[in-house]
Amino acid sequence: MMEITPQQVSTRLDEAQIVDVREAAELVDGMIPGAVHIPLGMIPESHAALDSTRPVILVCRSGRRSANAAEHLSAAGFDAHTMTGGMLEWAVEGLPTVFTQTP
Repeated sequence: MMEITPQQVSTRLDEAQIVDVREAAELVDGMIPGAVHIPLGMIPESHAALDSTRPVILVCRSGRRSANAAEHLSAAGFDAHTMTGGMLEWAVEGLPTVFTQTP
């Protein structure tokens, strides 16, 4: 597992799978464009939803939960990374965010 900064993530949006592990209620704060939502508790059952040949970058609010998810996926053989500072840092950096309606 490797930590990468929001700026580094922004340059890898086309090559990597971005997985947001926050809870659904937190998504009102916005997501990284192209990210998929898989709550942290669902990560162990979600291996089939991910492409094992592409890097996976895990994102949460501040970086703690995504680090746990990245450790799990790394142990399962994925090229998994966590984004330092989470979506809080992404927003501070002024990087693009999409806002979606939650159910």
